[in-house]
Parts: sequence; C-alpha cells; structure tokens
Amino acid sequence: MVHRRILLAVVAACLAAGVSQAAATESCASLADLQIDHVEITKANRVSSTGSHNGPLPPHCRVDGVINRRKGVDGEEFGIGFALALPEPEVWNGDFMMQGGGGGNGFIGEPIGAAYAGGKPALVRGFAVASTDTGHKSKSGAFDFSFMRDQQAYLDFAFLANAEVAGVAKRIIAQYYAKPAAYSYFVGCSTGGREGMILSQRYPTVFNGIVSGDPAMRTGLSNLAIGKWIPAAYSQAAPKDPSGKPLIDKLLTDGERKLFMNALMSRCDAKDGVADGIISDPMGCDFDPEAVACKNGQSTGCIAPEKVAAIKKAFAGPKNSYGTQVYPGFLYDAGIAETGQVPGLLALGTGGIFGPYPTTTEIDIDKEALHASDPLVEPASTNLSTFSASGGKLLFFHGDSDPWFSPLDTLEYYKSLAATNGGADKVAGWSRIFLVPGMRHCGGAPALDQFDMLGAVVDWTEKGIAPESVIATGNAFPGRSRPLCAYPKHAQYTGHGDTNDARNFTCQ
Repeated sequence: MVHRRILLAVVAACLAAGVSQAAATESCASLADLQIDHVEITKANRVSSTGSHNGPLPPHCRVDGVINRRKGVDGEEFGIGFALALPEPEVWNGDFMMQGGGGGNGFIGEPIGAAYAGGKPALVRGFAVASTDTGHKSKSGAFDFSFMRDQQAYLDFAFLANAEVAGVAKRIIAQYYAKPAAYSYFVGCSTGGREGMILSQRYPTVFNGIVSGDPAMRTGLSNLAIGKWIPAAYSQAAPKDPSGKPLIDKLLTDGERKLFMNALMSRCDAKDGVADGIISDPMGCDFDPEAVACKNGQSTGCIAPEKVAAIKKAFAGPKNSYGTQVYPGFLYDAGIAETGQVPGLLALGTGGIFGPYPTTTEIDIDKEALHASDPLVEPASTNLSTFSASGGKLLFFHGDSDPWFSPLDTLEYYKSLAATNGGADKVAGWSRIFLVPGMRHCGGAPALDQFDMLGAVVDWTEKGIAPESVIATGNAFPGRSRPLCAYPKHAQYTGHGDTNDARNFTCQ
C-alpha cells in the first residue's frame, strides 16, 4: 500500500511538471504576439536546461526582436536587435539585468549576464537578462565602425539603444510575469562600461544599479595616447631597419623587459606586506625607471638611458605644447609587459586595432587633441543628482594594467563627481571605484580578475550594504583570493595567516 502511494505521488509530480512545462512553453510562445509600437518580436521560444561555457543554464523563455527596423544609408537595413532571457516564473528573482556590449557592438550577445558575476551568471541567479547589438550588424568583427555613416545608427550606438531596449524588456517582463521588475541593473566593461556611464548620466531613472568596468571613455584621446603618443616616444629610441624606419616592437629585448619588470616588482610588490606578483597599491608605487638606466661605463644589467627616457615619456601620457596634460599617464603595474594579441604598454607590437602604429618621432598634440572628442558618444557629465537622489548605485572598476584606457582617466572622472554632487563623502554614499591590480583590459594578465560586482551592486541597492571590498580570484593565481578595496584603500596583509586567503588582508 505504501509503495503504491509513493508511486502515485511520483506520477502526480511528473504530470504536474509536464503541465507546468507545457504552460511555460505556451506562455512563452504567446509573447510572439505581443504588440509594442515600433517593435517586432521575431522569436519567442522556451529553452530547456542547457550547458554553456559558463556552466549549466536553467530552462528559460528566449525572446528575440528588433526595435525601429528601417532602411538607412545605401539601403542598408538597420534596427536595434535584442534578446531577452526570462527564467521560469517560479524561479524569477523579481529583477532585471542588462549586459553591456564591447568594441563597436554589432552582435547580440547570449543573454546570460555572466560577466563580473563571480562565476554565477545572472540568469542562473534568477534575473531576467537582456542584450543588444545597439542598432547595427557588424560585417567585419568587433571593431567594425562602418555603421557610423548612418546618422541614426550612430546615435543608437552612442546613447539611445540601451535605454530603448531596457524599456521594451521591461514591458515584456511585466507581460510574462504579470508584474514589473522590482529592480533593474546594468553591467558592462569597455564599450559596456561607457554605456553604463551614459545611462547614469542621460537616463538616470532607467536602472537602479550600474557597474561600469574599464569604460571606453574619451576614446579619441586614449587612441591618441596609445596609437600615436606612445609609439612616437618609443620611436625616438627604438632600433631602426635598413631604411631607417623605427622598430618600436623591438624597443626592449626580452632580457631588458624582464630586467625592467624585476626592478618594478622589487620596488613595489611587497608594499602590501607580501611579495606575491601583485602590486596592490599602485598609487603608492614610487618606482622610477631611472633605477634601471645604465650609468657611465655600465653596459650590462641595465637599459640604455635613451630607452628609459622614452619609456618615462610614454607612460607620462600626452601633453600639448603648453605642457598641459591632455590624457592621463599609465600606471607601472605587474601586467604592463604582457605580450600577445593585445600587447602591454611595455611591449607594443607593430600595430594597434585600427592599423599599423605610426613610426614618426614627433606628433602635433595640439592639433590631434583638438579633434579627438565627440560629445555624442562621450560620457562626460558629472551631474548625477537625479540618479543618486532616486537611489541609484554606480560601481566602477578598472584594471591597473589596461593597455587601451588609462585607469587614471576613470579615477579622475570618479574624483570629479565630488565637485558636482556634494563632496567625496556624499558621492561615496552611492558610488565606489575599485582598481584591479595586474588586470589588463576587462580581464587577463597576472591578475585576480574574477569578481562579483553584480552581487555587490545588488546588495548595495536592495539591502543597503555598501561594498567596502569585493573578493577576487583568478586563473593566474590558482587557490588565491584577495579583497579588491574601494578607492582610496588597498589590500594590505595583516602579517598573520595564509597569504593566499583574502581573510588575512584588510583594506587600508
């Protein structure tokens, strides 16, 4: 009798699950008929539990669509493509999260919300997750900006698309769950970091919490620094080919680069209490490259003075003819000598993402800087009074070894918020910035580059728990964890316990 009851209970549960899945499938499919002005729902399908490179994903409803489909320049089709993943109603946490793009966008990323979520993607946590191509389709990879010839496509990319998609996503969420999302979040890095800043400045009530990583801000000036200023500085001391052309990728030999990095790490690595391949306090690093310059009569175990001078000039950042800094310099950090597809600041290749580096030793900074800014795309405004007054929370992070965008530029923006928003202490009540030692652009290098900024901004927004630190781990240092400390603090070893355990570090 008992066995029969158990069997009947199992059968009933299976039938209920089948009915529930059928209902979820039907409810999802019905979204294809949802009528929203200027929006075309192209697909609405229930996705069973699947695996991905981010781990197993739960069953969810996937909605794809296009906003403002149109014919643009040369008859090319444009429109803001988007995708929205909706967890099953019984596991939805009540919130919405949107993920930022990268490069020139043009692709609809899988709406999972895996970036900077500490290994547990937003979709797995129960968030409804959206992504977008910001209004165009890339034809030639991540850095295809040919769409800019169409004015509307450029406006969509610059600042319009993400807010448009957020509005549509919220409509679909409210329809599917029969209630609106309680909180909305945006997380992005690089172009996504810029998008987060834009949203806080131009659409201050769309998102409750925003995470902006390594933001691609002031791209014209960062390109001036990386693409022209640094190559010009290196060209002054680089060896020449038979035609006299500077070989900037050969400025330093592998041995010289190792010598430079050993001197840097010897000077600054242990300032946090432990020599571990990480410079935890980059602002306190007082390394001077002159320490490795050859002295009179010295020819080994040192670097030629003209090479050292070129490195110092390069890292100091571009200045105009009046000596005014037009873009910040770069930090001396553990990841600056990394080679690979995107070489570090101390190991430039023969060209950047937009073509070969110039080999001239002089550039007209005044002229170059004059045309380096575009107000449509730049997230320059510091008046975030509406965003902060409505309870918005804004987290920044930036890799200290980022070879594309100086972390000091993001830090300068963060500091500048004080003057417009009631002072640094008041700003710290709704915004924090975290510098990530060793990390290059949005990840990689000798760094602990895996951390949960999504969880941090959610806890701050919904529970009032301000993030004094965020725990970081990374493949470069297996078994190690560290606190990323909110600026101006940094991780400092207590002097006791395992140096691979974040619990033995404090923020000072």
